[in-house]
Amino acid sequence: MIRTSLIASAILAAPAALAQTPAEHPHDMSKMKMDGMDMSKMNMAGMDMGGMTMPGMLGDYPATRDASGTSWQPDAASHSGVHAMAGDWMLMGHALFNGVYSWQDGPRGDDKAFLAGMVMGMARRSFMNGDTLSFRAMLSPDPLMGKDGYPLLLQGGETADGVTPLVDRQHPHDLFMELSASYAKRLTDKDSLYIYGGLPGEPAFGPPAFMHRPAAVDDPAAPITHHWLDSTHITFGVVTAGWAHGPVKIEASQFHGREPDQHRYDIETGALDSTAVRVSWNPGPNWALQASWANQKSPEQLEPDVDEKRWSASALYTRKLGESGELSFTGAWGRKERSDGVDLNGWLGEAAWKPNGKWTVFGRAEKIETDELALVHDGVVRKPSEVSLGLIRDWRVAEHVLFGVGGLVSHNWTDGLSASYGGDPNGAMGFVRLKIG
Repeated sequence: MIRTSLIASAILAAPAALAQTPAEHPHDMSKMKMDGMDMSKMNMAGMDMGGMTMPGMLGDYPATRDASGTSWQPDAASHSGVHAMAGDWMLMGHALFNGVYSWQDGPRGDDKAFLAGMVMGMARRSFMNGDTLSFRAMLSPDPLMGKDGYPLLLQGGETADGVTPLVDRQHPHDLFMELSASYAKRLTDKDSLYIYGGLPGEPAFGPPAFMHRPAAVDDPAAPITHHWLDSTHITFGVVTAGWAHGPVKIEASQFHGREPDQHRYDIETGALDSTAVRVSWNPGPNWALQASWANQKSPEQLEPDVDEKRWSASALYTRKLGESGELSFTGAWGRKERSDGVDLNGWLGEAAWKPNGKWTVFGRAEKIETDELALVHDGVVRKPSEVSLGLIRDWRVAEHVLFGVGGLVSHNWTDGLSASYGGDPNGAMGFVRLKIG
């Protein structure tokens, strides 16, 4: 999200009270139950609250696996947050604030300083039978940057005025990014059935939204593949049902296919006219794999008669390095098959290397097939691409607060549009970050 990102998140999550140690094993901690959840089978590498581990939202796995919507990331991924208990509810909070100055070169470029991001909140409670109830909210200050968003060459999708496409700019996200609830019914130690609903929410399609992926969370720029992979992360009306069995998850969604309009402060409604199906597999603590399909009705406001079938596959990898380091990769492919006969693919690779808790190096390489960038639909599919490389330095200013300063540079290949772009232009961005959690 090439923008000044204000991410503020208050995540609240809660397991129920601890049951007492069984009398026949008064000192055997492996026999302790947390509201019906066997502590001996819980992965203590998850979110640890003074010895208690937050359960996963959808089943018996560490909560570090949970990402945006019902998507999964690697169990080994960092999941920062401030935790607390409120009766039977477990609470967690997290916040991230980025202030960014973006400069994009060439006659179609622009520059802008802006503030953007998200605020999250979650509350979770586990019951004696192992069931889990979760509530989550995510808000964004993005509308404050204005309807035309911020400069980002080669980006397309959505509109600023309801009349013309928004091209070479990243649109602002809505004030309400997620207001959701989920309930997971434990069947066995490894099996659960769950239902998730959101207005807005995220259907079972694609990898986690880019601002939640371990390899992308430090990058303030939105991927140009956003509308191939994860643009459904704000969907105004979604219901998902699924089955989680250890490292495997199968789920299906009914959702409202139209993507958000230019009015960023409201909550929209509409028929659940679209379908998505996703299979996820975490073969080990370092990997999260998914493949998904969606039949999306009338996603684009400016082309209401065009439907899309979408495909996605992705692999996320995260590995810890020493006490505070981390290495993360994402490889992803998305495909849009439009009902007007145009098929478009997008490819993404991104990585982040944290040698320690102070420095992070991140980068991204993307290629898309698009017919939007000529400013008129001329029927010509072009294949532009972009690479970027960035760095951020963090300082710990309090127990749960980091302050960072960073920057990135990018280069674009315009594939036949060099006359309007002035060649293959560059871009750059400087930003400051405040991270709480």
